[in-house]
Amino acid sequence: MTATPDTIQIEVNTQYLEEQSDPVRGRYAFAYTIGITNRGDEAVKLLNRHWRITDDNNRVEEVMGEGVVGQQPEILPGQSFRYTSGAVIGTETGTMQGSYEMLAANGSKFKAPIPAFLLAPPRLVH
Repeated sequence: MTATPDTIQIEVNTQYLEEQSDPVRGRYAFAYTIGITNRGDEAVKLLNRHWRITDDNNRVEEVMGEGVVGQQPEILPGQSFRYTSGAVIGTETGTMQGSYEMLAANGSKFKAPIPAFLLAPPRLVH
């Protein structure tokens, strides 16, 4: 099976960073851990990331760049890559979504979508 967006599984866990947040100044810090699993039968390499971060005031920040956390990991069939990064937004809750540009072993490129996920302190998550 050729690597496609359907062969890449993405899981997200978020954590509110109370000690790094300052609600009085409109600063809410979050960590997010992403797990990327290659469900296909050929290796893929994560080339670039694109994030769309939206706070509750509808302020949107776009983040684009090479790789993740300074790496462009190659993920072999059946393997996973996990990393943790962070985001700071100006409201107590917000969302993130985006995509990873992947390079399949056969030379084709595709975008693996990252579904929207919530940034919110635990007391606001139901």
